[in-house]
Amino acid sequence: MGVKLNVNGDVVDVDVSGDTPLLWVLRDHLGLTGTKYGCGGGYCGACTVHLDGAATRSCQLPVSTLQGRAIQTIESLDQRHPALVDTWTNNNVAQCGYCQSGQLMSAAALLDGNPKPTDADIDAAMTGNICRCGTYVRIRAAIHQAAGHQATGSAE
Repeated sequence: MGVKLNVNGDVVDVDVSGDTPLLWVLRDHLGLTGTKYGCGGGYCGACTVHLDGAATRSCQLPVSTLQGRAIQTIESLDQRHPALVDTWTNNNVAQCGYCQSGQLMSAAALLDGNPKPTDADIDAAMTGNICRCGTYVRIRAAIHQAAGHQATGSAE
């Protein structure tokens, strides 16, 4: 079955079964390996992408439901949120790094909808993203720093 998807602004046609999860289409068919497999149940957040701008778990999302919808992956984040990517590095957020693409995608969705989040806003938005290394304090600091850059338009 051919499915047309809009991924990172490009329309692509993939020949997969309609019940194939988006995660596997991104990784195995499109070579976009930045989106990670974590738990396979949509609980850990490692597979987070943006679907029409909303942070969405891709491991349980059948591609048959996605035609005509805008899918953004971590590969496009540098262009859309350079300050967030920079602050992530500046705050030494990543340790093992495995959860980071999902963390960054959730943080970007938060900032898109709330350019000046409070600690409570950040905690609520990031709750579903699990970091085995426990860098939650650094994640919050990076999001606050990125929000300051967004609001002022400054760059690092």
